[in-house]
Formats: sequence, C-alpha cells, structure tokens
Amino acid sequence: MDFALSEEQQAIFDMAREFGAEHIAPFARDWEREGTIPRELWGKLAELGFGGLYVSEEAGGAGLSRLDAVLVFEALSMACPSVASFLSIHNMCAAMLDRFGSDDLKARVLEPAIGLEKVLSYCLTEPGAGSDAAALRTRAEKTNAGYVLNGTKAFISGGGYSDAYVVMCRTGTEGARGISTLVVEHGAEGLSYGGLEDKMGWRAQPTRQVQFDDCFVPGENLVGTEGDGFKYAMIGLDGGRLNISACSLGGAQAALDATLAYMGERRAFAQTLDRFQALQFRLADLEIELQAARVFLRQAAWKLDQGAPDATKHCAMAKKFVTEAGSQVADQCLQLHGGYGYLADYGIEKIVRDLRVHQILEGTNEIMRLIVARTMLAERG
Repeated sequence: MDFALSEEQQAIFDMAREFGAEHIAPFARDWEREGTIPRELWGKLAELGFGGLYVSEEAGGAGLSRLDAVLVFEALSMACPSVASFLSIHNMCAAMLDRFGSDDLKARVLEPAIGLEKVLSYCLTEPGAGSDAAALRTRAEKTNAGYVLNGTKAFISGGGYSDAYVVMCRTGTEGARGISTLVVEHGAEGLSYGGLEDKMGWRAQPTRQVQFDDCFVPGENLVGTEGDGFKYAMIGLDGGRLNISACSLGGAQAALDATLAYMGERRAFAQTLDRFQALQFRLADLEIELQAARVFLRQAAWKLDQGAPDATKHCAMAKKFVTEAGSQVADQCLQLHGGYGYLADYGIEKIVRDLRVHQILEGTNEIMRLIVARTMLAERG
C-alpha cells in the first residue's frame, strides 16, 4: 500500500497552493469585507482547469480523480476556505451535469461552467427541510412546455450571484422518489432572491434564499430522469463531503503553519513560546490530529474513486472526523496566539469562523453519524 502522492499529484497540489498564495490570500480579507468574490478570479481558475475538476475529459473537463480534487481544495483553502468551498460547490454541480445531464444541457450549461463563464449553485436545503432533505416542498408542476416551479431554497451559496442553479424539487409524490433535478438559469421569469445573509463565516461568498414564484423552466432543463433527483443529490454529496473536509484540512493547516511561525517569534518569560515543553506538546497534538485527518480523508477519496461498496460510509466518516478536527485545531491555534489570535490582522480568527460551518453543511455531522450507524447495522445483517 503506497501512501505517497505521485509526482503528478504533488504537482497538482503545488500548483493550487501557489495560485492561492498569489491570487487569493492577499485579497481574502478585502473580499470578506466586501461580501463578494470578483468575477475575474474565476477566469484565472478556469485556466488551470479548476472549473471542471472531475468532469470527464470527453465533456471538456480536467478528468481528475476525487483524490486529485481533494488535493486542490486543501491547497486552495490554505489561502481562503470561503473561496475554495464556493468553488467546491460549483464543481459538485458540474459533475452532476456531466454524469446525468443531456447533451443539450452539457452544451448550454456545462461547457461554459467548465470555463467558469457560468458559476453554478446547488439548491437542496429549504427553510423547513434541512437534514430531512427528502421532505423538501419546492414543487415543479409539469406543463406541455416544461415546468412551473414554486418554493424557496435557503442558505444558498451564490444566491443572486451565480449564473445557474441546480435545483432539487418535487415533481411527484412525497418522499425521496418524488424528487427531480432542474437547472434554473439566472434571469428566468419568476426567479428572485432574498436579502444577503449576515453570516459568521464564509463572508466572501454571498448567501441568500433563492425563490421561485411560478418560475418557468424549459423541459430540456430536466437533469436525467424524473424521480431520480434525490439519488443524484446524494451521489453529488459524497464527493461534496470530501471537498468540504479538504477545505477544513487546508484552513487548519494554514492556521498551524502561522502558529508555528508566531511561536518562534513571540517571547514570554525570557524565551520564545516554542521553548516551553507544555506548548510543544500542544503543537504535537495538533500535528497528530491533522495528519490523522489527512490520511482518513485521502482513504475515503480513494474509496470513492474505486467505487468501493463502503465509499458512502467512508465519506461520511471522513466528513465528521476531518471537519471537527479542523475546527479544533484552528481554535487551539487561536488560543496559542493569545489575544493576537482574536485580531483580524493575524488571520486566525477568520479561519475559525470559516471552518465552523463545515460541520453543518453537506449534511450535518449528526447526519454523518446516522449514515455510519445505519450502515454498520445493515452490515451486521
């Protein structure tokens, strides 16, 4: 069993990290303050193939593995978890269109999405349907020309900013089997947005409710088959959970790197902080946590790439473990900075704020435990 990255994988990681250091990190605080990500960034990311990381090469994507993509998101998150996670959502949507979309949808929506000329958002959660996603109430009534969509989606990253929305909606009866997936393009009649949400973290990416009031969607914007939308959403979330875990890992690693540097400079009681054995032990614990999280995450990504029967279970376990480890490490890094960790200038408090939501989205960590437990009981027979 070889745990080393290949030369190509190391090059992918290095390329993403260097890009983030040059084009994202120096501006991350400004973008957070402004509450938006400049459009020109997406074009630069597209030049590296980051608009369709694991979209097939046949469709014009980079055709990378899930493990490769995890490396990209870890590296980019070392510059800014908020920007990297938004790109992760876009890639999750692009992969769904590549796998299940019609040729027409691929030509009209996926192709420009790969070039990041179109930014995609994922619309599953509703004000009354979060963890119980199969209880969603947004409904699409079929007509001769397509669908008329009514309902509201909540906590949508890119709401009012993105160019197209991959929407899970009800076309049939109650439950998971009555859900389909539609692509709603910005500017559609009946599509509107709520006010900008004032969030704890992820402040660089605009988040709003997305509202559909007799919103007409052409029939050709149906993704795949009616009634299979929930299945598509869950398949997308397996990879999304890996990506968001990678964002936690990268953010926490950046916090630890900054803490190591700080402790070599900050003096107390006539010596630098890194000379105190008690604090050295704290550093060791943080390094152990991150290395364990990294191995666990990459194993889960490998399983998803291999189509392993327990891939969903491992994606859920990795998401729970890595996102919690990332938040704990970032919090301890803030503590080791003392009062300076609480100041924006040092960058640690932003990481703490950005990482906290990772335990909630892409399925809460309570739902991750539920997936793992149910799988264990089913395996017991």
